Amino acid sequence: MSDIEHLLEEALRPSGPEPLEPPRDLFTRVMDSVADDRRRRRHLRLVAAAWATGIIAAVVGVAVLTPRIHGRLAMHWWILEIATNLALIAIAVWLGPFIKRFGRAYAADVFHDNPQTGKSYIVLTDIVYYLIFSAYILFTVQLVPQVSWATWVTAEQLATSLTRIGGILLVIGVLHGLNLLVMPILGRLFSLNRRLPRA
Repeated sequence: MSDIEHLLEEALRPSGPEPLEPPRDLFTRVMDSVADDRRRRRHLRLVAAAWATGIIAAVVGVAVLTPRIHGRLAMHWWILEIATNLALIAIAVWLGPFIKRFGRAYAADVFHDNPQTGKSYIVLTDIVYYLIFSAYILFTVQLVPQVSWATWVTAEQLATSLTRIGGILLVIGVLHGLNLLVMPILGRLFSLNRRLPRA
């Protein structure tokens, strides 16, 4: 071998300790993780099927129990009010974990210097999220029909219910966008605070 070949061999030889042998239970751990993933997917499919079944049953139940006038459905005003509140609660229950699931990785990137603060931040934003949803539902619930409403559901009441659902989605969307903008600033401030020397 020439000197150049020796130099190339030295340069390309991996430095540091010898590579470790893979653990003997590696295959078992991989198979367990695959089984966990299958169980999680099966659980998600069951939850989605349960939600779909519940929604279909609710729609069919309302259609069957609603009285008819001249062959047309005539729904009492309070049935739509209950359905709107149930829809708001369902959105809150579904949207909260959905946002939290994808927000953990973002919070971990932002608070990489102090992960415990990131976990606490996620918990606090969850509390704020459910407080906003609860307050919105309590503020907009109708215990008696408005003066302009009739005994039966009208287009005006339906528009009011759709406005309530769209309003909470808009509020949560705006607050979530502000949270995405503010979180990196807070993460940077906390990171600088940890690096400053203690007095």
